[in-house]
Amino acid sequence: MIINYSNQEVIKGQKAIFLAGPTPRNENVKTWRKEACAFIEKCGFEGIVYTPEYSSWKPLEDYNHQVMWERTALSNASVIVFWIPREFPNMPGYTTNVEFGYWLHTGKVLYGRPDNAAKKKYIDWLYKIDTGNEPYTSLENLLSDAVELANKVGVIYENEVLPLNERKMMGKQNY
Repeated sequence: MIINYSNQEVIKGQKAIFLAGPTPRNENVKTWRKEACAFIEKCGFEGIVYTPEYSSWKPLEDYNHQVMWERTALSNASVIVFWIPREFPNMPGYTTNVEFGYWLHTGKVLYGRPDNAAKKKYIDWLYKIDTGNEPYTSLENLLSDAVELANKVGVIYENEVLPLNERKMMGKQNY
């Protein structure tokens, strides 16, 4: 297993799992991704784990680099795991909300959160209505299924989920 951090170049051409969800914004908040990577490795996964944090586990420094890295890695991921241990004020997951809505329709999203996560009602509802599945409440169960799905799906070559030239944009409205 290769852990591909956001301060490294995105590795392409292998089956991959992207670990999406809230990222700690300071060094005093524990990241959930260390535990996730350890568990995925224990499952024997032989692919890439895209981890949108620096290898030093410090907060991001260059916003534009970070979001472009994430977009490239998300496009190349075989499976996108959303684990949302939302907690205020340390792990609000505002960007996670947008990413979840953007990527959900791809069919490669698995979603879970602990029972005590804050503000989960809408994301739970959206996941259920769009996939027919219940959210995972165990990180280990979520990751086990992600490894199994990534092994089935295999390599996904980079593509735009919704190419810009095919998006329908609303024109200026006169209200």
